[in-house]
Amino acid sequence: MPGDTPLAAIFGCAGHKFTSDEKTFYAERKPLGLILFERNCADPNQVQDLVSEFRELVGLQDSLVLIDQEGGRVTRLKPPHWRHPPAGAAFVELAGRKSLSEADEAARLNANLIGDELIDMGINVNCAPVLDLPQPDADPIIGDRALGADIDMISALGRAVCDGLLDVGVLPVIKHIPGHGRATVDSHKALPRVDTPLAELIELDFDPFHRLSDLPVAMTAHVIFEAIDAAAAVTTSASAIHDIVREQIEFDGLLLSDDLSMKALSGSMAERAAACLDAGCDIALHCNGDISEMKAVADGAREMSFEALNRWETALNFISSPKRIDKAMALERFDELMAG
Repeated sequence: MPGDTPLAAIFGCAGHKFTSDEKTFYAERKPLGLILFERNCADPNQVQDLVSEFRELVGLQDSLVLIDQEGGRVTRLKPPHWRHPPAGAAFVELAGRKSLSEADEAARLNANLIGDELIDMGINVNCAPVLDLPQPDADPIIGDRALGADIDMISALGRAVCDGLLDVGVLPVIKHIPGHGRATVDSHKALPRVDTPLAELIELDFDPFHRLSDLPVAMTAHVIFEAIDAAAAVTTSASAIHDIVREQIEFDGLLLSDDLSMKALSGSMAERAAACLDAGCDIALHCNGDISEMKAVADGAREMSFEALNRWETALNFISSPKRIDKAMALERFDELMAG
């Protein structure tokens, strides 16, 4: 098993350098990982130094360092220091204009290029791809992040993204399991409720996740599915996680909560952390870098369970033999596929 038992939590930080409070917090609480946002990323050398310092503070070289580098509007690393990748919708458009096989190749190359930038800075997890099946009346929070509105398309392009990240030693995160595409409100702002019958959800929304259930990491949806649990969002619902995520979808990888600081959830930060872990999440994720909230989440969390440790180890095995790409050649082929 890699290292000592970490806290079952992943946290953000406030800026480009750790504050003295953050350093003390990480060193004492030893969370599994760190998640980075645009506020934390000035240039490649600075990010690399930040990541290295985090791993030194927690004493864990196999810790997970996450970022949301989906492309399009969800891009934390931007020019001039990093390439700005396209949103998922660009590959859907390419499939319609040319072919799904060429779109798959482009999506995989794009993920290779993203992953190559990340791994150079020590970032080993990208919170992508989005496997949500969007509906016409849904809130636009998913929108062009989706890999189409067709299950076969989403599954194929999602697989290509995952393979492209894994090629270069970066763990993908399939999200938002078991599906966020019907949410009519943004879960950053309010709690979505979905009243679709379970049979329809299984046939449609949950299917891309089932097809990619062999992947090592997933992130939950802060969504209530009334047919499963009318009282709690998936993130804090034992029945949703056990009956749907683990049994119906057959996902047995490392399960992260979505950000606990989002307004979809209620209760104190400590209560949210305890609730998501009690429900069956392996890791509580807190993103906003507010140190007082981070301390509360840590108080509500606990050491990783034996099952979570096994899932973490399995995930690390997915990236144990990374390869380096010829970046110039990959970018040339990518541009060729996307053109015309």
